[in-house]
Amino acid sequence: MVVGVAVIREGKVLAALRAGVDGGWEFPGGKVEAGETDEQAAARELAEELGLRIEVGSSLGLEEPIGEQYLLRVYAAQLVEGTPVLHEHADTRWVGAAELDGLDWLAPDRPFLAVLRALLRPS
Repeated sequence: MVVGVAVIREGKVLAALRAGVDGGWEFPGGKVEAGETDEQAAARELAEELGLRIEVGSSLGLEEPIGEQYLLRVYAAQLVEGTPVLHEHADTRWVGAAELDGLDWLAPDRPFLAVLRALLRPS
């Protein structure tokens, strides 16, 4: 299992640009290790990758395949503390609902955009 994290702050979500030939925009996160819950993995990965402390909320409700071996689940989260530090990514950006389609998202992350767009819109 792989978790992605849609960190939401002031009506915008944090997008992270994966560098290299397989690059593209993604929800930051990573593999769930043995003995971890999805939520624990999400918090650990965001601390390791971007130096952020987050409060993990609910799942966006989908599972998308990544290759043959993994499934991606994305969780909404609130930023508790920190400013993104680029350890594994080339760039980060806070984007609003109207800006989501302007980024070249990695294929497994794209199905989550519709659910996320609804979360970002003011009620």
